[in-house]
Amino acid sequence: MNVASILKNKGVDIISASKTDSISAVAGILSEHRIGAVLVLDENRKVLGVLSERDIVRGLAARGDGCLIMEAGELMTANVITCTPADTVDQVMALMTKKRIRHLPVMDGDNLAGFISIGDVVKTRMDEVEREAAAMRDYIATG
Repeated sequence: MNVASILKNKGVDIISASKTDSISAVAGILSEHRIGAVLVLDENRKVLGVLSERDIVRGLAARGDGCLIMEAGELMTANVITCTPADTVDQVMALMTKKRIRHLPVMDGDNLAGFISIGDVVKTRMDEVEREAAAMRDYIATG
């Protein structure tokens, strides 16, 4: 399985913010969509950064509730780690674990192809394991 198959099942809709959106507005987006991060995009859909719940919590810890009026561009993680549609589930799991991140933009060359989370990756892997187990049971049963 690869990232392209995750996107095929999940879809390619991306919830995003602009770098000038307030942290309060981004927190509302995260809550409304029940997600843990948004991509911060420019007007041409170029990835500027990722703003996660963790980034907001760190901002609150460092600056108090005054961070809620800050702009997304001030708190986002600008050094964005990405993956490609061809990357395998195992590769992105290892990358997410090594870099201690939960979200990855999917880049197809210079184009944004999607945005996946660790939940998407784990669900895909669990589905794969279940399919393998069912195939093994069928093989044993039909001998």
